[in-house]
Amino acid sequence: MPTKLEVRELSAWYGDRQALYDVSIDLTDRATTAIIGPSGCGKTTFLRCLNRLHEEAPGARVAGAIRLDGEDLGAADVVSVRCRVGMVFQKPNPFPNMSVFENVAAGLRLLGVRRREELDQGVAEALVHAGLWEEVEHQLDAPGSSLSGGQQQRLCIARALAVRPEVLLMDEPCSALDPIATAKVEALLARLKSEYAVVVVTHNLAQARRISDTTAFFYLGKVVEVGPTARLFGSPAEKLTENYVNGRFG
Repeated sequence: MPTKLEVRELSAWYGDRQALYDVSIDLTDRATTAIIGPSGCGKTTFLRCLNRLHEEAPGARVAGAIRLDGEDLGAADVVSVRCRVGMVFQKPNPFPNMSVFENVAAGLRLLGVRRREELDQGVAEALVHAGLWEEVEHQLDAPGSSLSGGQQQRLCIARALAVRPEVLLMDEPCSALDPIATAKVEALLARLKSEYAVVVVTHNLAQARRISDTTAFFYLGKVVEVGPTARLFGSPAEKLTENYVNGRFG
């Protein structure tokens, strides 16, 4: 599969503290890349750089290049970037005081969609895509916060999908979910990778093995090793990777 996101010599800071050091990696289209590594190694910072959320942090700055289909995202309109590169966070975060329908429609409205027919169609398609339509089609006016935790996470995925992104970023999307809800999200990820470049940060090594085609191991803000998931877990090239995936630290 072709490269969708090309990251070159990416470094990131929070004030004087450097969190990423010259990260270079290619993220493949229509495949899932898992980002693994111990807490504090830069995984989430890396993910937030990909759609320019990192720059919202006080004192944050970035150096290096991120290109989407060859286009420099650092020079692009930030709203456009976040539509093209959607993100789902660790804890489900439906918009407060908004219905299921309005949670999904929010991005469409931001893009200027006003006709009710277009909103209805866009919301329904996103909910179907997120595997949630059959569960909520008769409660679209209910608060998004009234759904179960797993449903709320899939609602957030539907919200991201509604604006038709090209890349989907997920930061520990199952860490707050029970095993049944986790299985539903993982099954959804398996379907979504046929259409998107999916990048998932996870502490769960078993999950990384289940869901990803490629795995990148981060340590102390650097990429130690990137490769096909089966090879990286089965016969890693780096001793540090071997120690981590075999539970010797982390």
